[in-house]
Amino acid sequence: MQIAYKRGIFNGNILIAQKGQIIYEKSLGFAEGSKNIPLTKDMKFDIGSISKEFNGSAILLLCQRGQLSLDDSLTRYFPAFPDWAKQVKIRHLINYTSGIPMLGPAADSTDPLIYNSLISLKALVAKPGTVYIYNHVNVFLQRLIIEKVSGVSYADFVRQNLLQPAGMNASLVDYPVDGPGMARAFDGAGNNTPYAQGTKGWIRLPVDDLYRWTQALHSYKIISPASLNILSENFPGGESSLGTTGFKDDKLIWHQHQGSNYNYEAAFYCDLPEGIAIVMMTNNQQMKVWSLKTTILNILHHQPFTVPRKSLYLTIRDRMLINVNEGLKYYQELKANGQDQYDFSFEIGDLISTGKYLQRRNKYDDAILVFQTAVQLKGRPEDVSYGYELIGECYRSKGDKTDALANYRKALEIFPQNKNASGMIAELTAQSGL
Repeated sequence: MQIAYKRGIFNGNILIAQKGQIIYEKSLGFAEGSKNIPLTKDMKFDIGSISKEFNGSAILLLCQRGQLSLDDSLTRYFPAFPDWAKQVKIRHLINYTSGIPMLGPAADSTDPLIYNSLISLKALVAKPGTVYIYNHVNVFLQRLIIEKVSGVSYADFVRQNLLQPAGMNASLVDYPVDGPGMARAFDGAGNNTPYAQGTKGWIRLPVDDLYRWTQALHSYKIISPASLNILSENFPGGESSLGTTGFKDDKLIWHQHQGSNYNYEAAFYCDLPEGIAIVMMTNNQQMKVWSLKTTILNILHHQPFTVPRKSLYLTIRDRMLINVNEGLKYYQELKANGQDQYDFSFEIGDLISTGKYLQRRNKYDDAILVFQTAVQLKGRPEDVSYGYELIGECYRSKGDKTDALANYRKALEIFPQNKNASGMIAELTAQSGL
């Protein structure tokens, strides 16, 4: 990890445990961009979408208590919503198959804006249960339902029913990112990253507490085995509320999750049969946590290992955002001359991530150019198919159903198991008769 820090790919806190004992815990680097304050192990970090484990677990806990059903429709809790809400069940929210569209940066930047956008939403983009759309709206609605059913604020419910039972005494909901004891996120140039928090419900915690969460969850102190299995269910090709999991004979054997937000990044990996837990938190996102996980596992298993190189995605994404053509030219230069410094091992994935970065900022034409570059590379059929699926998404967002349908069909041709593509083909065909 010292080499990783010196290479500039990890500034943060790490904990490794085996058989319930912490065997390695280290703080590497600094708590803010000026690099005057060293990190300490008790500092809190934002964990991005790992926070969704808490609303998902809260929903299943209320279900266990008989206070709600996963088959309840949204209309039961939000009678002012339009008719589409009758089709959407709570179970669709926890696996991101509600069919609610991406609302865009202007519409989902605050909780009131999200709610008002849903009140005025005319229709779903897909039949619930048929398409995976990773969309914060699903999380927002879960948190509102938890408040309506429990009668207390989301923060209070999580604290009393999840954090305290897990022994997570240093964890807080919506703790200010500039508060005492908080690691401040910063970019590669050493500039502290502005954090514009418009929505509520985000957990900030130290590395030890995230480890405690995994242990409490996996020992069923929080929710039952049956509830954990439900929460682990994912739509093919998508994440569940728990990130990604592996089962054998209906028993959880591994669980991993990554989240990021404004240059914060956190990740954990747990191998239950071997009793291995790896937890990493950084305030200087370099997109290398999974590569570092692989290196650590190889060390633990006494296998050969390499220390990762710098992220291609983080190196090219902002250049692409400023000028996509210049960014693509820079990418080709790195490919020709920089493979000793930059990681090209998952080149198609880094280009797809770059395209999604542009897509989230409504730069659909630029994103299409990047996705089109990605699908020309050699890669697994599912990755190439995903690239074409995203091209289809961009065309659909632009209102071009013909080109959207053509690319969804290409995605399905390359990888027939792409259920998202097949779901969108069915939806667009029904809408337009194409």
